[in-house]
Amino acid sequence: MKGLKDRVAVITGAADGIGAGIARRLAEDGVKLVLTDIDAPTGEETAAGIGARTGAQIEFRRVDVCDKAQVEGMIATAIARFGTVDILINNAWGGTQQGRIEGKSDAEIQRGLGMTVFAAKWAMQAAFPVMKANRWGRIVSMCSLNGVNAHMYSADYNVGKEALRAFTRTAAREWAGYGITANIVCPAAVSAAYKRLYKTQSAMLDAMAAQNPMGRMGDPYEDVAPVIAFLVSDEARYMTGNTLYVDGGGHINGVAWAPKLPDSE
Repeated sequence: MKGLKDRVAVITGAADGIGAGIARRLAEDGVKLVLTDIDAPTGEETAAGIGARTGAQIEFRRVDVCDKAQVEGMIATAIARFGTVDILINNAWGGTQQGRIEGKSDAEIQRGLGMTVFAAKWAMQAAFPVMKANRWGRIVSMCSLNGVNAHMYSADYNVGKEALRAFTRTAAREWAGYGITANIVCPAAVSAAYKRLYKTQSAMLDAMAAQNPMGRMGDPYEDVAPVIAFLVSDEARYMTGNTLYVDGGGHINGVAWAPKLPDSE
């Protein structure tokens, strides 16, 4: 992709799954990376592996995205190490406990919002001054069809991802005049969260994959990361505020998302 060599990207939730796939692709395009995740051992291993494979300049930082100071610190780290922040990928998510709305606690909803819209808010506000000064910036927020289609038993996740989508689209409108684009991707891929869920809901996830028009779940590196690389390149400079469904067509007619849970009574 044009214009990516020597750009600087910060990626949250980059230890595994989609975040790691994006990191690998951007490293191959010559991007300098600050990778963050709450899982430090896996994150450090991922960063070292991508660095060895690509020769890219990479720094890993353990970050809990629910902590404002740590989120602001990751942006400061990128600026201190590489002099700027050009690209921000809001990808982090820490998992959810499936449950019905009537049983969802305030803490669960607050945590969902914290890991999504508040984490992105803090990161975007911290990165904005340097992006504005450079008249160039790329923001991509990883959201979900769970929120768009209101899938059952994950209200905290759905609410957080839809709030993040609205926040990102608003940034697209407000910051377009500064050369900053902000887009959303709703992927269907074998992420770290997907792998965790597969342990208990394999039949449902297999049925979903079979219903997908392409007959499978996507690969983070092969299927999702190339779209991200396009969005953060010079070639997508006139594209902002969009929601892209990188899901093999699964959004067209929807999929059967019906995890098995005991009755609420």
